[in-house]
Amino acid sequence: MIERIWSGQSPLWVLLLPLSWLYGLVSGAIRLSYRLGLRKAWRAPVPVVVVGNLTAGGNGKTPVVVWLVEQLEQRGVRAGVVSRGYGGKAAHYPLVLDDATTPAQAGDEPVLIYQRTGAPVAVSANRAQAVQALLQSASPQIIITDDGLQHYALARDKEIVVVDGVRRFGNGWWLPAGPMRERASRLKTVDAVITNGAEPRSGEIAMLLTPGLAVNLRSGEKRPVESLSNVVAMAGIGHPPRFFATLEKCGLTPVKTVSLADHQALREADVLALLSDGQTLIMTEKDAVKCRAFAHDDWWYLPVEAALSQPQADQLLKDILALVR
Repeated sequence: MIERIWSGQSPLWVLLLPLSWLYGLVSGAIRLSYRLGLRKAWRAPVPVVVVGNLTAGGNGKTPVVVWLVEQLEQRGVRAGVVSRGYGGKAAHYPLVLDDATTPAQAGDEPVLIYQRTGAPVAVSANRAQAVQALLQSASPQIIITDDGLQHYALARDKEIVVVDGVRRFGNGWWLPAGPMRERASRLKTVDAVITNGAEPRSGEIAMLLTPGLAVNLRSGEKRPVESLSNVVAMAGIGHPPRFFATLEKCGLTPVKTVSLADHQALREADVLALLSDGQTLIMTEKDAVKCRAFAHDDWWYLPVEAALSQPQADQLLKDILALVR
């Protein structure tokens, strides 16, 4: 239903307009207060690059963070990552992740980034405190923030926005009548726009999410996803249909697809209830970090990687490396 409202297919968005106007007024006032110097943003002693979006979830932001961290590490630059840690409840903040940190503590996306890249990661609603914790514990040369475009309390040196190339901005209205956190005109002030899927518009960097081999949650075995049979597909991400479409493109047609809420907590009994005897489960990597502790032998996940168009991606990396040097 929310997708129909945000896309404008359902007239119910009109009823939510008063709340959207209020959202826009408050968010605009916050941003203006920083621009006018009424509030002061904290500036880190190392460069800060924000990877965010203008809409609520499901744009492919986290794969871009992973791509950026890996690209910097390949060039000898140690990056640290900070995140809000949505969905996590830790005993204290800021929380610096280690091998024992669970998604229940830090949220699924920070754990995914930590496990995939090995980079130091810290979570806190106060991004400045998360940065300070990383500076004390890991001495990164640059900070990448997973989301936080609208968190103006943290000064930034580069802003990157990831856009869903298919859905773009829906009906264009602020939350909750539409998907927007800020209006589309905000793109004029950022340093780079990365378009996930579909044709990018002028000045935007094209990106595709390329799937790898399916990975078994228990054994780590890897095999082509199309070799799996009698499969139930599960996705708890911002836009589950994208995952199911990826499986179809890989040659796998699931017997059932299950869309879950983004960041939804998962329990073994709940996941088992989705399956019948003899069925195999395939999920996103983001779901896998929440299921690994109780995974069964026939549970798999499909990792994806961000592939950005050249030479725009090279220029973006050069600009970011220049901040460090």
